[in-house]
Amino acid sequence: MATHFTDQDYATQTAKGLAIVDFYADWCGPCKMMAPVFEELATKYEGKVKMGKMNVDEDPETPGRFGVSGIPTLVFTKDGEEIGRLVGFQSKDALVGKIEEIFGVK
Repeated sequence: MATHFTDQDYATQTAKGLAIVDFYADWCGPCKMMAPVFEELATKYEGKVKMGKMNVDEDPETPGRFGVSGIPTLVFTKDGEEIGRLVGFQSKDALVGKIEEIFGVK
């Protein structure tokens, strides 16, 4: 299950290891389509990749720092540093391929 990130805990949540942050909003259609894919993969990669969601309306500071201008935006981090990004809806196969490419995990 994906973790809920906030502006207050983002740095702590992503400080060590691999993480993907899904920047989304409740009113966003593509974000709603992305949600079940993200949740399924959060279960698949549990223990390997921390997967968290951040609502851009409730916590605007962190998305602002990342320059998020379109949602959904998925930011891939390693030890707190961005190493990849996807913008827009991603199919399960596309997202799995990107996770394997960026993080090297299966």
